[in-house]
Amino acid sequence: MPIHNGHLALIDFACAHCDELVVSMSFTTYDSIPPVIRFSWIKEIFLNQHRIKPVMIKDDFDDESLPLRERTKKWSDHIKKIFPPIDIVFSSENYGEPFAFHLQAAHHPFDPERKIVPVSAALIRENPFKYWDFIPDVVRPYFVKKICFYGPESTGKTVLVKKLAGMYQTEFVPEVARELISSNDFTTEDIIKIGHAQLARIEEKIKTANKVLFCDTDVITTQLYSRHYLGSIPEVLYELERKMQYDLYFLMDIDVPWVADGMRDLGHERQKMFVKFRQALVMRNLPFILVQGNYDQRQETVIREINQLLG
Repeated sequence: MPIHNGHLALIDFACAHCDELVVSMSFTTYDSIPPVIRFSWIKEIFLNQHRIKPVMIKDDFDDESLPLRERTKKWSDHIKKIFPPIDIVFSSENYGEPFAFHLQAAHHPFDPERKIVPVSAALIRENPFKYWDFIPDVVRPYFVKKICFYGPESTGKTVLVKKLAGMYQTEFVPEVARELISSNDFTTEDIIKIGHAQLARIEEKIKTANKVLFCDTDVITTQLYSRHYLGSIPEVLYELERKMQYDLYFLMDIDVPWVADGMRDLGHERQKMFVKFRQALVMRNLPFILVQGNYDQRQETVIREINQLLG
């Protein structure tokens, strides 16, 4: 957990030495990464390699209290019930030899000292960004930190998000509403479309994000503007909110000049809207960083917090 480039090197090595390769992914009910997610990664990675057969097996047959030789005997007994006879066991672990012995199979070790691919899943779980280059592309979105820039209009969110994306060489998600409407005269159908589009853009951009994804607004913001302009919030916006959680919220204060841009029309209600934005986070028990000061000071605050988040 997770599958990484060391696993892939092992699997490529094994595939070159056999006609059919079973990639057995064990899981337990207490795994830190949900097994369905892990298995989806494996299936996607090897989708077009038909000699590789991914299999997901519940690990309810192990006994960690036993010596390794007796422990691997239990494994082999279980494996024999599931698969046809196994000819070769490929591993990078010390359990490989006794496990193969009990299966009456040959054992082919691969890079047990981790010299070819110097990484382990434990190291990645401890600090994924330090070992980012060892994580397959399909796995990376799981570890990407999603950061939401949040608050009333004209507080510098859009400019800062774009600038930070360049600095951190990553993706950003714009305020998609501005691509869909040209004024604040919109309908309930429009606001629902905006909510879906915002979520879809996040799901798209996270696939190519580099460690962190900067998001200009969120569905809570869409809810607040829906209530302000339409007097109600469609239930679907709450459903969309539950589908997307952020690792960090920056609440932008209103202590910078308000600038008109053709769509902004709440300059006279900045304090009232700021209170509503803040209350929405507090009500949900979502932690946030209050960002204040001039634009340079805001950038310094944000960069400091991001670097701390990324370790």
